[in-house]
Parts: sequence; C-alpha cells; structure tokens
Amino acid sequence: MSATPAPQPRITLIGKLGCHLCDDARVVIERVAGDLGVGWHEVSILEDKDLFERYAEQIPVTLVDGRQHDYWRVDEARLRAALGA
Repeated sequence: MSATPAPQPRITLIGKLGCHLCDDARVVIERVAGDLGVGWHEVSILEDKDLFERYAEQIPVTLVDGRQHDYWRVDEARLRAALGA
C-alpha cells in the first residue's frame, strides 16, 4: 500500500523573522487557509539568495499557486477570491 502524497500548498509566504508586515500577513494567511482548508507554507528570504535578490524590497510577498499575488500587505478578500472562495 502506498501513501497518497500530500497536495502542494497553494499559498506561499515569502518573508523573514522580525518583519512586522510579515507577521500581519501570516495572520491573514493562517485565517484564510484555515477557513478554506488550503495548505500554505513560509519561506525565509534569508535562506534563499535568489528570493532575497528578487523580493528583498517587497516582503512579505504572497504567492498563490506559484504566482505572485501580493506584496507588503495581504488583502483578505483578494486572497479568498484568488483561491476561488
């Protein structure tokens, strides 16, 4: 019997510890993901040179299904709409 792989998270939060805007974004993402049963994960720009070079001035950055959705602030209604809710 083989295990079914877990679905990929639909939301990615790119940020870093100590970023107050990242903290705010995390709260919104946790709420929306929990309400909709959608997976999400967080990636630190401090651990990925390419992400740092690309997004250092925009964090937090939110990706939905691998595509950039928002930066600096996460609008809850817009995030829900992007997820089809």
